[in-house]
Amino acid sequence: MLKISILGCGWLGLPLAESLIQKGFSVNGSTTTADKVEILKSKGIIPFLINLTPEAIDGDIKSFLRESNILIIDIPPKLRGENSESFTDKIKTLLPHIETSDIKKVLFVSSTSVYADDNLVVTEESLPAPETESGRQIVICEKLLQSNTHFKTTILRFGGLVSDDRQPVKFLAGKENLENPDGPVNIIHREDCIGIIHVIIEQDAWGEIFNGVTPYYPTREDHYTKLAIAMGLPAPKFSRAKPSQGKTVSSQKVIRILGYDFKQ
Repeated sequence: MLKISILGCGWLGLPLAESLIQKGFSVNGSTTTADKVEILKSKGIIPFLINLTPEAIDGDIKSFLRESNILIIDIPPKLRGENSESFTDKIKTLLPHIETSDIKKVLFVSSTSVYADDNLVVTEESLPAPETESGRQIVICEKLLQSNTHFKTTILRFGGLVSDDRQPVKFLAGKENLENPDGPVNIIHREDCIGIIHVIIEQDAWGEIFNGVTPYYPTREDHYTKLAIAMGLPAPKFSRAKPSQGKTVSSQKVIRILGYDFKQ
């Protein structure tokens, strides 16, 4: 039975682990919360309490990686607020442990924040031009992983993560003077995030970069107005005092190379 280790069993990692178990994989899953260990165990996940910091790793990282062929890294950068930490240093701390483990393939859950909001269509061939500190550190981490010769890394850049219980419109409902009314919306449903990861594993698509965004790009005003109305929420109001900015993230490579059919 092939074993997969998922570093970060959160919003995406937990249901991903469940779906992989249903496919017949054995899954090691990590959490930073002691209370969540039993939840992971109840779902058939082999739980590990692991906290990755810029200086060290708290937890049994060796056992977490042992006998796993694939490592999925799905941890947030945490670069906002007073408790911000260097995401780059966290990955640098993790690398030696991957190098000395059984891991041969790494999937790094990245973000479309690596691209600039320059009103252009961006593909995997577009040069990263991040405009945030989070995006800048993610780009560095991508390079650190892909340049490592001990394993093959595939980068999966998701944009606008949503699910039935995670809809940004709930925070925008009723607000006024919102910017970027004509900016394109790049989103992907959690179901498709999991689906793309399954296909990458099934097709052994390693050493690649893929954008993960639903190939449907409404404007912010159109998308969130219609969604608010459909959910019975007060529609947000947008301002055109400033020119709209954004980017359209192409996911044609996922469709063309992997043959993936978006469900949502």
